[in-house]
Amino acid sequence: MPMTFLKKFPTTMLALACLGLALAPVADAAIHKPAKVKKAPKKPAIDYSGEFVNFGQWKDVQQFMGDLELKHGVPIAESEKLFLELRYIDAAVQLVKPAPPGKPKNWQAYSSRFIEPKRINAGVEFWSANRDTLARAEALYGVPAEIIVGIIGVETIYGRDMGKFRVLDVLATLAFSYPLTPNREARMEFFRGELEAAIVSARQTGIDPLSLTGSYAGAVGMPQFMPSNIYKLGVDFDGDGKVDLRNSPADAIGSVANFLIAHGWKRDDPARLAYPATVSPERGWEKYLGTGLEAQYSGADLLASGVHPDADLPPGLYGLVDLQNGPEPTEYWVGSNNFFSITKYNRSYFYAMSVVELGRAVKLSMKETL
Repeated sequence: MPMTFLKKFPTTMLALACLGLALAPVADAAIHKPAKVKKAPKKPAIDYSGEFVNFGQWKDVQQFMGDLELKHGVPIAESEKLFLELRYIDAAVQLVKPAPPGKPKNWQAYSSRFIEPKRINAGVEFWSANRDTLARAEALYGVPAEIIVGIIGVETIYGRDMGKFRVLDVLATLAFSYPLTPNREARMEFFRGELEAAIVSARQTGIDPLSLTGSYAGAVGMPQFMPSNIYKLGVDFDGDGKVDLRNSPADAIGSVANFLIAHGWKRDDPARLAYPATVSPERGWEKYLGTGLEAQYSGADLLASGVHPDADLPPGLYGLVDLQNGPEPTEYWVGSNNFFSITKYNRSYFYAMSVVELGRAVKLSMKETL
């Protein structure tokens, strides 16, 4: 990730703090003795305690602080004070570790977590409340409302579960203490870029960087954007002068559509994103598996290799998608260019198909409620 992109950040405010007001019942003092009102326990802003490790003494962190001062004018003393407040989050380290080898993938088990009544009902509610905004985004970007609704639903159940980790805690942990994996150096470089983005942009907009909360990987808001993407691809879709992905459904909707456009979504591609397919026993089609998250092949090529979708494919490029089902037979699908653009949001066939299926289920429920 180029480190110079931060110089281009717009100075828009990302509002991430929520204010709660509680009104206690008032007794009639002339008749009753005022009763003591028992306050409900305050929910913690974060869901962990973390471990103090004094990141500021780590050699790599000292180099990072020096770079912040050199490139962005952040004084070393200011960075040192900030890093004294950060905590090492072992939960984040454990959660980013790859699944144990040999553990079979199971599409049916995975999808059942997302294509279920609670999420579908919440999607209907979200779509109904934001009907005009979704229609405006679809007209402007060419991304169907059901895909935007599917992504926000899969990510956070429409803002109901946006994560309670302090963003700087998990980014610092993963930037300087990523688990031992083959891609460790590349992942640490990525998270250092995200940590830089979070610190510098918070400083530019006057936000307390320690107030930023999100997922165990540092993603923020209803659509779970990483800090750098908020400023590169976030959209002020409600026109209030700031990009607020935690509190503005409109900004979340516009930003998701803008992300997909930036990652290859094409307005004029076929409306259908994926086609269930059967495959021939000769297995000539296997050469099309594991070739990357891109639509690279014509329908004729796939058909000639023994892939038979359930309908004729419109002109365009496609890819072969395998959805493993543990001990059960693997499902095969033919994915379009726009299907593969969803995998840029999360590099997983399971994820992209869950977005498609959830969006479809919500759309069907919307029609049934009309």
